Amino acid sequence: MKQINLTLFFVALVFAGQAQMKSFIDQPYVEVAGSADTLVTPDEIYIKINISEKDTKNKTSVEELERKMFDALKAMGIDVEKNLTTSDLSSNFKTYFLKSKDIMKSKDYMLKVKDAVTATKVFIKLEDLGISNSSIDHVDYSKMEEMKNIMRTKAIENAKLRAIALTKPLQQGIGPAIFISDNEVYPIRPLAREAKLNLYQASDSAEALPQIDFEKIEVSSNVNAKFILKP
Repeated sequence: MKQINLTLFFVALVFAGQAQMKSFIDQPYVEVAGSADTLVTPDEIYIKINISEKDTKNKTSVEELERKMFDALKAMGIDVEKNLTTSDLSSNFKTYFLKSKDIMKSKDYMLKVKDAVTATKVFIKLEDLGISNSSIDHVDYSKMEEMKNIMRTKAIENAKLRAIALTKPLQQGIGPAIFISDNEVYPIRPLAREAKLNLYQASDSAEALPQIDFEKIEVSSNVNAKFILKP
């Protein structure tokens, strides 16, 4: 008996779905697309740093280089406890055994800064400390989801304006939206290699530092919508 009731329930759902689909198709509608985009300046710049005894030809230990780096970053006003993390899950030094059976240590870090000027100063300071193996890992925008939603709102507004523009010459209007599709568009971020190259080119002049900036991140949204067509 339960199995029969369950079967009848699913049959009812199928018919209900078909009825809704038929009702949707029977309604005259106008289908349009809308889009919106903007550019945002990255405010999360991630710098990958590798500390290795190889940089100083074994003259300075990794522990000493690490301490100097911590002190230098703190002096720059960077909260190392919050913005500096180790890339190694174990948080231990990686040990390399050379052919000569000497031991060489290395450790990877990821540093987050808020702007290109600070990133440039970090690169210069690391070079001064003898830490040459560092690069831009990636950049991001802290309010990315908020900006995506703003673009979605503008995109659907543009879609509605397009629908109105299409129907007005026909002496017709539009009603409520009966279908909306959000086509996810992933932000276009600048290449890390190009970002670092621009930093080094600009870092030759101290006066140019405040004018340094990364290529902006493009945030966009594309939507499709169907509006009821009124006579």
